[in-house]
Amino acid sequence: MQVILFHLMPYADLDLQGTRGYETVWVKLPNAFFDPVRGHKLYNRFLDELEYGEELGFDGVAVNEHHQTAYGIMPSPIVTASALARRTKRVKIAVLGSALPLREHPLTIAEEHAMIDVITGGRLISGFVRGIGAEYHTFGVNPTFSHERFHEAHDLIVRAWTETGPFAFHGHHYRLEYVNIWPRPFQRPHPPIWIPSQGSKETIDWAAHPQRRYTYLQTFSPVKAVQKYLKLYRDTANELGYDAEDRQLGWAVPVYVGDTDESALRDAKVHFEVFRNRFLKMPFEMILPPGYTSRESMKGIMAAKGQLAGEITAEQAIELGMFFCGSAATVRESIEHYWKDMRFDNLLTMCQFGSLPEDLTRRNMELFARDVLPSIQALKSESCSNAVAT
Repeated sequence: MQVILFHLMPYADLDLQGTRGYETVWVKLPNAFFDPVRGHKLYNRFLDELEYGEELGFDGVAVNEHHQTAYGIMPSPIVTASALARRTKRVKIAVLGSALPLREHPLTIAEEHAMIDVITGGRLISGFVRGIGAEYHTFGVNPTFSHERFHEAHDLIVRAWTETGPFAFHGHHYRLEYVNIWPRPFQRPHPPIWIPSQGSKETIDWAAHPQRRYTYLQTFSPVKAVQKYLKLYRDTANELGYDAEDRQLGWAVPVYVGDTDESALRDAKVHFEVFRNRFLKMPFEMILPPGYTSRESMKGIMAAKGQLAGEITAEQAIELGMFFCGSAATVRESIEHYWKDMRFDNLLTMCQFGSLPEDLTRRNMELFARDVLPSIQALKSESCSNAVAT
């Protein structure tokens, strides 16, 4: 299995008491609560943690994109991926992902991703997302057109990566007479494309199509939802005439390893609950604004995650299988158990979450790397392939 260290880069120093009067830390929380001096320290701390992931033996490091929120102060994953490109030598660098419908022009994404791929000698994984509902409020973009813009931007990027230019591209949202990017990507035909999602049926149908067979990542979800959507991907592939390989499936989940189950929960509890009940919290109209997804997908997502309404404790999250927390043996056995059931070949571990401080983050990473990582990386099945996922 490929194990990747994933980082949200939250504003971990948020004044939780001072911001209690605000319903959410998304979109409308005044940016007066952001201290650039603290932010300077956090950015450099988080980059150090990602670089440390290479030293500890992770297969890759991952960054992502969010806007106007304390949940993740990484509005441009290109900036963080670029910083990592020259400071790492071995690990893959996953941008999970660039929000295609929210960007003014997809050719800039094609160019920037190609640059990172060339600088690293082919270590880039390109993740494409539509952006979560709250970010359509941030940019004032009509979510009804998000699928259209996403698909058209994707098509333009892939053609720019794979076809020699110049050539014309005439779409509904993007019209160009000259597509001719410099540089072209290092990997041929292009960097692997991964699709993180919360479980949209449209996304699964699109990612699983035989022309794409993209790696699908189920993000922060109860294990029952992970099982449901990874199975849906496999079932969709079967309906389309092929068997999905394990390398086409992945799971992103927070992890905390301590000396014992009791000490791990004691150390992680408050910080996980800040992450889940404060940083992740947003009103329904921000999560799923009208037009963002189909009624069918909305019903499916709500049914799969209906148990998450309101606040939940770290203990409940562990029980739901949406947080691995305990001794190395407990965490290792939990991951191996779910792997045997679902057979996914990509695990994204979030070793820092919410307000978890640097000392606990590093200890978590070290214990995971020493006592869990080797056995998890060794998990292989007959359906695994050495081919690069596209």
